[in-house]
Amino acid sequence: MNTIVVFKSRYGSSKQYAEWIAEDLGCEAVDAKGIKAAELEKYDCIIYGGGLYAEMIGGISLITKNFEKLKDKKLVVFSTGITPLKYREYYDKMVLEKNFKPHMREKIKVYNFLGKMILDELTPVHRGAIKTLKKIMSSKENPTDMEKLLVELCDADGDFSDRSSIGELVAYVRG
Repeated sequence: MNTIVVFKSRYGSSKQYAEWIAEDLGCEAVDAKGIKAAELEKYDCIIYGGGLYAEMIGGISLITKNFEKLKDKKLVVFSTGITPLKYREYYDKMVLEKNFKPHMREKIKVYNFLGKMILDELTPVHRGAIKTLKKIMSSKENPTDMEKLLVELCDADGDFSDRSSIGELVAYVRG
């Protein structure tokens, strides 16, 4: 199967996963900046990866805006973020609903992986957004479990990437 892995990565997690996936599948990983939608049409399988920002997958419009041209391909999307695995079922549902219309969800297989958040590497805008989010969520009188999680995640600092987590995606593409 003629496969390509395309990624958009701001802090490096999506790029790292794209390279691991491409290595395991014996295909090329390319930055989304350097590829046009028309180029994707020559592939049988398109894997796209991007970081999560407020449940939105960075650069996913490359796939969603061109879905009609790509819908007959094997489409796989992965995201990288820092939401702990014990919360993934709820969070994964939110990611699907925010990024893909119902008819797209039927054709696109989505995986979510743990990435990294190194506080010292964040842009001033992202640092400011995290600080504001933490202040807002911390001031709530009766925070929900998700709001408590958001406060906790604002202090996450580290690389949580795990190469072994790509196994299911790789098996799906090969299968």
